[in-house]
Amino acid sequence: MVQKVTEVVGTSTQGFAAAAKNAVEVAAKTVRNLRWFRVVELEGQIREQKVSEFKATVKIYFDIEEG
Repeated sequence: MVQKVTEVVGTSTQGFAAAAKNAVEVAAKTVRNLRWFRVVELEGQIREQKVSEFKATVKIYFDIEEG
């Protein structure tokens, strides 16, 4: 088996876990055979002295199909 890794960024106003979940779920719409993911960076946006948005950078591992 051979896997490829791609990096995507998800965002959410609900928290870091929701941001990571969004990244994986949106990637799954166009990439097949997703297997694993790893959160590599977390960031947050502050507006008017409050946390307003969460961002998760995620590496997603997926199988390469043999032709």
